[in-house]
Amino acid sequence: MMIGAIVGDYAGSAYEFHSTHDYCFPIITPDSGITDDSIMTVAIMDAILQGKPYGERLRYWGNKYPTPKGGYGGSFAAWLRSEKPQPYNSFGNGSAMRVSPIGWVFEMLKETLREAQKSAQCTHNHSDGIKGAMATAAAIYYVRNGKSKEFLRQYVEKEFGYNLSRTLSDIRPSYGFNESCQGTVPEAIICYLESSGFEDAIRLAVSLGGDSDTLACITGAIAEAGYADGISAQLVEAAFSTMPEELKNIVEQFYSKFNLYSYGKA
Repeated sequence: MMIGAIVGDYAGSAYEFHSTHDYCFPIITPDSGITDDSIMTVAIMDAILQGKPYGERLRYWGNKYPTPKGGYGGSFAAWLRSEKPQPYNSFGNGSAMRVSPIGWVFEMLKETLREAQKSAQCTHNHSDGIKGAMATAAAIYYVRNGKSKEFLRQYVEKEFGYNLSRTLSDIRPSYGFNESCQGTVPEAIICYLESSGFEDAIRLAVSLGGDSDTLACITGAIAEAGYADGISAQLVEAAFSTMPEELKNIVEQFYSKFNLYSYGKA
């Protein structure tokens, strides 16, 4: 099994509240493990596999694993517990960190964008929350279909208004913890644009600081599409060793059903 979002989440998890700006940070540590980012990503996979509403599966798995590493945001946790859950106008980066399965499986961009919007709206119905999910899914869609980094840069800037002309050197000095889509998604895309391989992309993301697990989760999802055979088996094994068996099984089913092993298998 191999999925860039989960590996990125794992790699960034040890640094979420202890930022590092060292590119050579230890990428496998005793403190590393999957977080809510991976659990919610798998929930989106499960929704697609079963043809069920995204919100239903998010609530099912969120309530089954109510205290993941890093924890859920307060509003999302309340939504999980609510008897009558309603979207809460969030523009947090949770909509973008969980959307990657949608970027992989739909054949048309229009369909990809529509499903990304649906996956966000059950919680993140703020326009920026929706935009973050759509931009992430579209980036994965285009990269897995062979579009260049320059195409991706121009498309995202034109369609979503994110400034991707900045460099990581420009961003790093003033970048801090930011849980918003608008403060995470463009930075994650830039990490991919500046990268030379999968692990390089993850290291760039984590060493930027901030919300490192989510930043690396989004970056990793895009980088998986761009660097098909570039994820080391050791890193995959380390990440998935921290995942409950039933969640691993969903990933396996998802990759098998949609024949995603052609993009790389450890």
